[in-house]
Amino acid sequence: MSTSAAPRRVVVTGYGAICSLGQNVNAIWDAMMDYQVGYRQHSFDDPTIHARYFGFIEDFGRELMRPFPKKISKMLPLFAKYSLVAAHEALSMAYGDTPLDEVVSPFDRGVMLGTGWGGLDTANGNNNEYRAHGISTSFATVMSMCNAATAGVTMHWNMRGVQNSPVAACATGTIAIGEAYEAIRSGRARMMLAGGSESLKEQFNVWSIDVIQALSKEQDNPRLACCPFSKGRSGFVLSEGAAVLCLEDYELAQARGATILGEVTGYANYSDAYDMTAPAEDLLARVQVIEALCRQSGTPATAIDYINLHGTSTPLNDVNEARSIKLALGDAAYAIPMSSTKSYTGHLIGAAGAMETIFCLKAMAQGTVPATVHLDEPDPDCDLNFVPNQHLHAQRLNNTLNLSFGFGGANAGIMLRKVD
Repeated sequence: MSTSAAPRRVVVTGYGAICSLGQNVNAIWDAMMDYQVGYRQHSFDDPTIHARYFGFIEDFGRELMRPFPKKISKMLPLFAKYSLVAAHEALSMAYGDTPLDEVVSPFDRGVMLGTGWGGLDTANGNNNEYRAHGISTSFATVMSMCNAATAGVTMHWNMRGVQNSPVAACATGTIAIGEAYEAIRSGRARMMLAGGSESLKEQFNVWSIDVIQALSKEQDNPRLACCPFSKGRSGFVLSEGAAVLCLEDYELAQARGATILGEVTGYANYSDAYDMTAPAEDLLARVQVIEALCRQSGTPATAIDYINLHGTSTPLNDVNEARSIKLALGDAAYAIPMSSTKSYTGHLIGAAGAMETIFCLKAMAQGTVPATVHLDEPDPDCDLNFVPNQHLHAQRLNNTLNLSFGFGGANAGIMLRKVD
């Protein structure tokens, strides 16, 4: 496919998701609107794991995998299976029963699905089995691959165009969408599935996060387990799930009469180059992300109607994020409603940015700004409008911003616009 000199417009025509709040986007959104949270108390055999709240999917059964052939699904780790489910919902929303080959060539449609830890759970499980019995599954190698989700989706839907599997910790999902946006914008693809997925609940893997004091310290009260921007926050709640968006060349979507859910108008990605786990104290990369998004999208600070924040409920991130927004947007920052939807879902790691991009699209469609729940006692250093505890309805939301920051210094963002 030849590339075009003029940047292409890129729109979203479908999305799908699964997490502990629900098995599809509408179920997840409705649960949030009802102020439900997806994390519960869970104890491991190892008493040195002190974290007690997790957002694990408890009812993932065979029914959800029924559309997919066993020759593919039998080789996939759980995070990749989640991706298939989310991708199926996204494609069904975008195309209904229309075969993809009637819309776009296999070589013009691609996949950009990322993850933080990939098949590490399955790799550890297979290793434990091998050490105990001297044998494990012959699929052990492919089950450990970080591109297993991308591979499974490309094979099932014959997506033979641009493909990649970004790995950027908690910024993964946003980076995947951004890179897919760039592929379409540059003319290298006409349609892309993009997003992220995660499943990390094997005991050693959970211990390895808990031991660095990243997870919530709260033992009994869910309101304190995940309370972004609150004075009493103590760490993030580890969750699992997947979120996938269908991105298209605007002209393709328009020509086939697709329902356009929103337009991607900007993408930025900068590095802290500072520390493996702590955000950079100078804030510069995060400020650069926000300023670059405003420039590329042509959206001044005063025209941003909602920001979905990274908002992990960790002591360092929340203050750092609030300061970054004020530096980047100035006084206008105080007038923008913004929230952390991780207060409902917990932290989906590689899927977080993609899930939260979907929430931005739902917010624009519904005219609703989701609240940050459990924000009972704000941190004085977090003094922006975090929409505490009560959703804002009947809002005019034309431009929304999604921010994601990850271990290793990854900082990324997506700007979205409502399309009439």
